[in-house]
Amino acid sequence: MLEAEAAHIFREVAGEFDRSTLLFSGGKDSIVMLHVALKAFAPAPLPFSLLHVDTGHNFPEVIAYRDRVVEKHGLRLDVASVQSYIDDGTLRERPDGTRNPLQTIPLLDAVRDGRFGAVFGGGRRDEEKARAKERVFSLRDEFGAWEPRRQRPELWQLYNGHHQPGEHFRVFPLSNWTELDVWQYIEHEGIELPEIYFAHWRKVFRRDGMWLAPGDWGGPRDDESVCERRVRYRTVGDMSCTGAVDSSASTVEEVIAEIAASRVTERGASRADDRLSEAAMEDRKREGYF
Repeated sequence: MLEAEAAHIFREVAGEFDRSTLLFSGGKDSIVMLHVALKAFAPAPLPFSLLHVDTGHNFPEVIAYRDRVVEKHGLRLDVASVQSYIDDGTLRERPDGTRNPLQTIPLLDAVRDGRFGAVFGGGRRDEEKARAKERVFSLRDEFGAWEPRRQRPELWQLYNGHHQPGEHFRVFPLSNWTELDVWQYIEHEGIELPEIYFAHWRKVFRRDGMWLAPGDWGGPRDDESVCERRVRYRTVGDMSCTGAVDSSASTVEEVIAEIAASRVTERGASRADDRLSEAAMEDRKREGYF
């Protein structure tokens, strides 16, 4: 049922909008989203391109996976590079080395330059409380900003895609999925994932209660020591703010069992940028973030 709903949403957008794109990072939600989209239009080619906002601090395993998938399916991938914005002075590096908040401007520029009326995102309602406020069709104004009070009712799966020039929609086909649904679907469909999602021995260091990977982004500091632990990632993103969790789950079945027993949300367990304030995600979304 969830797959059928997501496929219906992809087809609705393809029929209603001239230009759309799918945000693809190589993370599990965007992987599932792409898998459903490919099935929704098969045997025809995907009627939209992919877009990745690359922070320059992504996990190498995930970038390699992203490129393999794009080549395998003969897809078009546009990359909006945060690093290039820093290099030309448009953006300034943050003191904490975190680049997640810096993705907004490259994303909005890519949406504007691509003249996209709809941008598919992999957000789920159980992921973070601000995302639970989203509609499936989430209207963004001419500045790319999100205003919860402007979102429209979506009764009986009827989506209103009307928008003024300059406005666009973020569309979330996985809105009604949970993290557990995503993993059960991965198991059912036999979808390949980056190995980073499964338990492996990795060098990490402790910061603010999370295990972070050392790297060029600025970790560890002088007072932080690196150790080796068996971990896996529940979510992937910028290395500077994405934490690993201790785990022995090395197969999809073991990950499903681990998630079913967990009482901590995916982003609560592993995303430092969501801990900055109670409304951190909502504030970023209002500025145009995913």
